[in-house]
Amino acid sequence: MPLVSMTGFAEGHGGRDSARWRWEARSVNGRGLELRLRMPPGFESIEPGARALATSRFKRGNIQASLTFDAGLGSRGLRVDAAALAQAVKIAKEVSNDTGLPPARVDGLLALKGVLVQDEGIITDAVELAERDAAILETLAACFDSLSKARAGEGAKLAAILGGQVNEIARLTTEASIASATQPQAIRERLRLQIADLLAPGAVSQERLEQEIAMLATRADIREEIDRLTAHVAEARRLLEAGDVVGRRLDFLAQEFNREANTLCSKSTDIELTRIGLDLKAAIDQFREQLQNVE
Repeated sequence: MPLVSMTGFAEGHGGRDSARWRWEARSVNGRGLELRLRMPPGFESIEPGARALATSRFKRGNIQASLTFDAGLGSRGLRVDAAALAQAVKIAKEVSNDTGLPPARVDGLLALKGVLVQDEGIITDAVELAERDAAILETLAACFDSLSKARAGEGAKLAAILGGQVNEIARLTTEASIASATQPQAIRERLRLQIADLLAPGAVSQERLEQEIAMLATRADIREEIDRLTAHVAEARRLLEAGDVVGRRLDFLAQEFNREANTLCSKSTDIELTRIGLDLKAAIDQFREQLQNVE
C-alpha cells in the first residue's frame, strides 16, 4: 500500500426534501485517532455513526468534521411560544391595573421578542429522524472517502521527500565509512608527534607505542555504527515501500538513526569525519520532522 499522510481536507454536500447540508473535514497529524465533531443542536444522534465511519477509514490523525445544516424555507414557519406569551399577558395585565392604561393589544404582545419565534423545522417523528440521519451519514461517508484520497495524495508527495532524505543519509553513511578508514593512520601520526614533543627519543618503546595506537584505534572504530546505519537505511526503504500505517515504526527508526550518528561524532578523531557526522545528524532531523505527518 502507498504511504499515507495525516494531512488533508475534504467536503461533501447532501440534501433531502427542502433541507440542505454540508460536511467539511480537516485532518492533521496526531499520535492516535481523534475525531472532533461540530454540529448544530439536535444532531447528537448521528455521533456514534460518524465515529464508526472514521475508525473504519483512518488509523491516526486529528480529524475535525463540521456539519452545516439548512432546513430550507419550505420547512420553516412561525409559532407562538406559549410560555413566553403567558408571561407577557400577565405582565401586561399588571401594568394595566397599576397604571390604568388600556390593556395591551395582541399585535403588541406578538411583537415582543421571544413570543413569536421561527420554527426551524425540527423533526420529532422517529422514522423521519432516522431517515434524515442516515442521509447525513451517507454524505459524511463520501466526505471521509474524499479525505482518505486527499491524505493518500499527500502521502505520495511525502514518500518522495522521505525517500530522498533516506538516500542522503545513505550517502553520508558511505562518506563516513570512507573517511573512517584514514583514522588509524591519523591517530598513529598524531601520537608520534605528541610523544616527540614531550619525551626524548627512545623514551617509549615501539611496542608500547603500537599498543597505545591500537587502543586508540579501537575506541575510534566506527564500523559497528556504519553497519547499523546501513541496516537502518535498508529498513527505512522497506517501510517506505510497504506504506500503510508505518509512521510510528519510522519514528522509532529515526531515533535509532540519531543514536548511531551521535556515537559516530563522539568517536571521531578527524575533522572531516566530524563534519560528515554533523551533516548526518542534520539529515536525520529533517527526516524525522517530515515523517511526523505519516499515518
